[in-house]
Amino acid sequence: MLIGEYEHTIDAKGRLIMPAKLKDDIGEKFVITQGLDGCLFAYSQSEWKNFEEKLRTFPLTNTDARALKRFFLARATECEIDKQGRFLISSNLREFASLQKEVVIIGVLDKIEIWSKDKWLKYSEQENMEADEIAARMENLGI
Repeated sequence: MLIGEYEHTIDAKGRLIMPAKLKDDIGEKFVITQGLDGCLFAYSQSEWKNFEEKLRTFPLTNTDARALKRFFLARATECEIDKQGRFLISSNLREFASLQKEVVIIGVLDKIEIWSKDKWLKYSEQENMEADEIAARMENLGI
């Protein structure tokens, strides 16, 4: 299970250290793609296959379904952790997520999210203020 929050720095070449506590669950090879809310999503090989299967069920005739497939698949990249525990994030994904120097990596059950530290701080402040309201709206889901 992928959980926790970890702060790291990304180097000039776009390499980032995978937190040791997440490394076992994400695996040596994994897939990174554009995520929602301005972050990146990283999936283990098995979770990526599950995600792909969900995308395959989207109807070809639905405009939103086609757009969402393109959003997640066009820039998806397979990554591999090197001997120093680092992995490379492509320049187009770094640009999408505004990754500069300080990065926050969070585990979210079935995936990892990679955020610029500034974006994460703004998002988490907003989220903390609205947590009670969000929980109330999700009551019908058993939360």
